Parts: sequence; structure tokens; C-alpha cells
Amino acid sequence: MKKKNLAESYARIHAISLGEAFKQALFEKIEDEYDLTVAQEAYDEYVNDGRKSRPISELWKELDL
Repeated sequence: MKKKNLAESYARIHAISLGEAFKQALFEKIEDEYDLTVAQEAYDEYVNDGRKSRPISELWKELDL
């Protein structure tokens, strides 16, 4: 299936214009990349602060579970 036909079919299935379909796809992509960047920054901060993870069993003990 050609890309144009695929995009038109997608828009038709969702009862939106082709322009709206592209707009939604663009903003989903932007949100995904933003989320990945924020997650990577948070992980880098976690690692750079020297934090270490612990086994879940330690948390359960701490919470008396």
C-alpha cells in the first residue's frame, strides 16, 4: 500500500481529516521524544548522584510486607 493511501485510510477510519491525522501523529512523536529525553535526564541524574537500586525484597521488609 502506498504511503498516501495508508494515511488516507487511517484518517478515514478515525473520521478525521488527513491534515488532522498528520497533526496528531506529529504531536505524538514530539511527546514520545520529550518523554524519552526527560526519562534519560532523570536516569543520568540518578546514576550521577551515585544512587543504587535495591532488591524488591528489601523494600518489602522495610514496609513489613
